Amino acid sequence: MVLPLLKLGTLALRTLSKPIAVRLKQQAGFHPQFRQFIINIAQMNHRFTTTLQRRIYGHATDVEIRPLNEEKAVQVASDLIGELFIFLVAGAAVVFEVQRSAKSEAKKEEKRKQELETLRQRDEALLKEVEDLKHKIVELEKLVKGRGLTGLFSIRHPQPVTEKSANAA
Repeated sequence: MVLPLLKLGTLALRTLSKPIAVRLKQQAGFHPQFRQFIINIAQMNHRFTTTLQRRIYGHATDVEIRPLNEEKAVQVASDLIGELFIFLVAGAAVVFEVQRSAKSEAKKEEKRKQELETLRQRDEALLKEVEDLKHKIVELEKLVKGRGLTGLFSIRHPQPVTEKSANAA
């Protein structure tokens, strides 16, 4: 019962993170210091991806890369922030799921170890019982050899007590 609810909660968290990411993207361009910060990030990202693409396609990389205009940089950085937020939420959900699964496996492993320990103790108890029975058999064999076969089966019936024998005593 817990597993489906946990999966549903993870899915809900991912779904709720998308509107939050959109809200972050909207608010990113309004604060002047934050706006300049994300513009710088967008320009660095633009230079990196352009240089990487030029290397992949075999073009010269020592050329000057024109910076993005301010609005385009804000848009690119806002998209990057939104995607990064969604990625972090999804990553956190995956990490949580892996840890939960590991704990579950650890509990199963502990249960298996306890079962094996119980079986080992039971096996030791049975071995001890077998050893005790072997010793009893050896003792009985010694007893039989000492008395002989007739001594083992000689059954003495007690004498019935009668009134005459009781009065005589």
